[in-house]
Amino acid sequence: MTFMFCRTWPGRFHRSMKVSINALLTVLLLGIQLPVQALSLEDIQDNGEISVAVYRDFPPYSWLDGDEAKGFDVDIARELASGLGVKLHLHWMIPDENLDDDLRNHVWKGHYLARIEDEAMLRREVADVMLRVPYDREFAFKVDPDGLVINDLVHFFAPYQRERWELLIDTDKVEDIQNLAYFNYEKVGVEIDTLPDFYLVGAFRGMLRKNVVHYTTTVDALNGMGAGEVGAVMGMKSQLEWGMQALNEKAGRERFVLADIPMPNLTKRFWEVGMAVKDDHRGLAYALEDVITQLVTSGEMARIAERYHFEFLKTDFYRVMESQ
Repeated sequence: MTFMFCRTWPGRFHRSMKVSINALLTVLLLGIQLPVQALSLEDIQDNGEISVAVYRDFPPYSWLDGDEAKGFDVDIARELASGLGVKLHLHWMIPDENLDDDLRNHVWKGHYLARIEDEAMLRREVADVMLRVPYDREFAFKVDPDGLVINDLVHFFAPYQRERWELLIDTDKVEDIQNLAYFNYEKVGVEIDTLPDFYLVGAFRGMLRKNVVHYTTTVDALNGMGAGEVGAVMGMKSQLEWGMQALNEKAGRERFVLADIPMPNLTKRFWEVGMAVKDDHRGLAYALEDVITQLVTSGEMARIAERYHFEFLKTDFYRVMESQ
């Protein structure tokens, strides 16, 4: 249990402790178990299982096809478990309001649900490692309004994929596109409340706003383009490539193609994706990073990406490593 106190109000420590003790007694009287933390490398090896957090309904990275888990990140999770010689437990995440909330909920604090059975068994609701988090120093060390590091209880490591924003077009609707000004005349789909959404709505002083069509997800936007609702979709390159393959297969020809056009003033077109563990579990991070390094340097990571019809882009971390 962690007691919170305020340095400017020392008396609050004692009151908080009293309330916490009362709450603890209430919990014990109700027969509810205390939370279980993310496990260390030694605990994982002893238990024979690792819990890996991946996002639900997020193809081509992680999703359920009936009862079967599929996706790039799912296959990586399997490789991580195999590399440690343990079983895999997939911890499915539903995105919260922001990534800071996801890290809190699934890495260092979590929401716990107790389940009382014959021997008071407890279902653990926090993962040992989380996939698809930004490997970015600015994000890792960002602070709150009080100057405190927001994610100081999280360790970011092993950037395993480079991502970029890209544009997929329907050649039946969009011809000879040279720049974004084309969308003065044609509709473009985006996932709502994402960087492509904010970027296109604000581009050219808002001139494209009327032709930006919002969808709940990028997959919905791709389906909308397949149905002729929009002439293009802006999103993550790997996700667009995955969708492009399915759309072209349905069309029976190469109707949908990537258009690598300039995107002026886009603050971050490229970024890197890695993993996160609780900060005091560095030993686990080192072991998992060894598995990721083997996957990247052996070419297996690229082969996993091929299964989902997108090009694997190496991160700077591994490109520099291989050049040395």
